[in-house]
Amino acid sequence: MKATLLLQARTNSSRLPAKVLLPVGQGQVPLIVLAARRAGNTGHQVTVVTSREPSDDVLCDVLAKWGVNYFRGELENTLKRFVDAIEGLPDEHIVVRLTGDNALPDGAFVDEMLEDFEQKQLAYLGCGGETSGLPYGVSAEITRASHLREAHRKTASSFDREHVTPWIIAKYGRSNFERYRLLGMTQYRCTVDTLDDYLTVARLFAHSDEPESMPLRVLLERLKTESMDLVTEAPASRMVLGTAQFGLNYGIANKTGRPQQELVNDMVRTAIKNGVQYVDTARAYGDSEQVLGKALAEGWSSRATVITKLSLLDDCPLDADPNVVSAFAERSVYQSSHMLRVSMLDVLLLHRASHLTAWGGAVWRAVGQLRQKGVVGELGVSVQSPEEALAALEFDAVSVIQLPFNILDYRWESVIARISEVRKHRRLVVHARSALLQGLLTTDDQDLWKRARCQNADQILGWLREQANRHSKGDVVEFCVRFSLSQDWIDGIVLGLDTKEQLLNNLRIMGMKPWTPEQLTKIVEDRPVIPKETLDPATWIKTNA
Repeated sequence: MKATLLLQARTNSSRLPAKVLLPVGQGQVPLIVLAARRAGNTGHQVTVVTSREPSDDVLCDVLAKWGVNYFRGELENTLKRFVDAIEGLPDEHIVVRLTGDNALPDGAFVDEMLEDFEQKQLAYLGCGGETSGLPYGVSAEITRASHLREAHRKTASSFDREHVTPWIIAKYGRSNFERYRLLGMTQYRCTVDTLDDYLTVARLFAHSDEPESMPLRVLLERLKTESMDLVTEAPASRMVLGTAQFGLNYGIANKTGRPQQELVNDMVRTAIKNGVQYVDTARAYGDSEQVLGKALAEGWSSRATVITKLSLLDDCPLDADPNVVSAFAERSVYQSSHMLRVSMLDVLLLHRASHLTAWGGAVWRAVGQLRQKGVVGELGVSVQSPEEALAALEFDAVSVIQLPFNILDYRWESVIARISEVRKHRRLVVHARSALLQGLLTTDDQDLWKRARCQNADQILGWLREQANRHSKGDVVEFCVRFSLSQDWIDGIVLGLDTKEQLLNNLRIMGMKPWTPEQLTKIVEDRPVIPKETLDPATWIKTNA
């Protein structure tokens, strides 16, 4: 079937370098050229869509030298660029969108998607995510010229214009190409955003005299052998990497102290490679933001969503007027941006729920204004109790809630019901921290339990050991984390770590099958009651040691 393949080489936020060369056979081929040739290697006409900016002259020179068609359009309006590139084509004409930094999709793969698109008589077909079975980077989108034109006429959203297809998906629905679902390679990655990405893809094509003709399946088998740092069978997408330990000697049972920068880099990048999507930090976590910013350098920040928290604002006067409060909030946000080495914070949480209403609501208004300016992406709140969670859920702009939850915590039933109601009307992400209660649940040190204001430690430890023996071969950490992971109202589990061994163990647990509601009910039917004070580390007895 006849289709036009548009290979996107530039957006208004990033540009594919024109001279990224891949070693193939006895020579080298620019990545963008290889992507174009592979996409068209069964006869498709491919056009690289880029901008009219002078900085893209080099890219176009490279394309012309290698005989690849290209079209130049507006930089700030990618959707219009696509519409202009298909001028003159009939409305029913099929358009395939690919991205220039992904060189593995080939003509045969595109043909398979086109066949699915036609057979099902779809308005839109995409490929990506866990249902695809394919690595991140083996993807394409298919629609018709009329839908692109309609989106261009009707959308006023800058997001829609940058990403081309969201308006079409919103109106006509998203159908996913799932022919490779059983392949189970969604935790792998073969796009080129970082140096590590490039080195991996370069090795896939190295020594091949006809890289454009290498079958996708052959490349995927090579990708498996090149991705030795993957330890999960599926992406650990529900693990949130906690980083308090990177900036503080955090945790009541912490015996190793803060990890060094080199180890942090390794742990952060290994976590991301294995599908961890969120990384959690805060202004109050000592040097955590700065350490994390270094670990996410060299392109890694684009591969994860960083959540940070506003400062505790302890130095803001209690009688400060709104302008002063706003200045304190802005200072915290810009300090976080500087330390994390980003121009915009992905997610900003209030570290204290009381700051929703403190100073007459000045803090919340200030961060809301920063979001409107594009300095902050999403807003949320870190809460300590069910009462705080319920109060936070009344604010429509709250799209992320972080709360403490563990196997012994019995307080959240009313909140679970409210979360379900809120999700019917707006986006809401819920992350649970303290699955191990800052490490308390992993130690039998009676002095530490006393510091945590718990007088029935023997009863609790005995129950934990019994349940762990029954459900996780005696592994208390696995038992506790898996219990939190099995809560269907929780989107992610914040897990801090001090060592690479802990990370690998956490990733292993993330791949385990959740327990059923019936199993969860059975587990907690004889759960001992823990003092309320023990569930709140803020009430624990401090030590000068």
